[in-house]
Amino acid sequence: MANPREQDAGTRLDEWSPRLLKSRLYQRILVDIIIGALAPGEQLDENLLARRYGGGLAGIREALARLALEGLVVRRARVGTSVAPLDLMGAREAFEARCLVEVHCAGLAAQHASDAEIDAIRATLDDGEAAVHDNDQAALAAMDEAFHVAVATASHNRALAKMVVTLHHQTARYWLYAMRGPSSDDGIAALNEHRGLADAIASRDVERARAEMLKVLGDFPAEMKRTLEGR
Repeated sequence: MANPREQDAGTRLDEWSPRLLKSRLYQRILVDIIIGALAPGEQLDENLLARRYGGGLAGIREALARLALEGLVVRRARVGTSVAPLDLMGAREAFEARCLVEVHCAGLAAQHASDAEIDAIRATLDDGEAAVHDNDQAALAAMDEAFHVAVATASHNRALAKMVVTLHHQTARYWLYAMRGPSSDDGIAALNEHRGLADAIASRDVERARAEMLKVLGDFPAEMKRTLEGR
């Protein structure tokens, strides 16, 4: 018989299964925040969001509640909900945390990932060339999130995987803001770095996987500082 605590954990995971409408609404709003289609500081009207994304108000409210917990939207009584402003210091701190957590996750994935999990990591990059060629920011954002979540899941450490999801969301929109309009060559180079990490995990090379994750993460704070100072 299943342990009650394990059952509770499974229930919590099922609450945000990708099959659920509220999860799909959350994902679409998340990506639009990351790519700037919903701009920093923009007021979010729940009725307009429901029409825009094709969901009911209940699903929109649950999606916004989750985004608020992740620090991507701000909810204030009698004021409403708005997209969280850009915060360079907060982004730098979240990135530093990502470097610690995701490098460790990459090493754990090289040790523990199943063949199916390795296939899932690689599958997130299948449409990468097309997204780079079309400069499809929404597809690139969704692909990057799926890749990092797949690696974190393959670490077989649920606590770390949950941290990766939150930290990725807190930093992804800053990276895209800094890299708005990258060249195709830069996009393909980044895609190849992601594939290099997948190869390292598949080869069970822990130290190489850790090093490849550092390459994938890049020098985020310096890029953001230069970009924001230049604007």
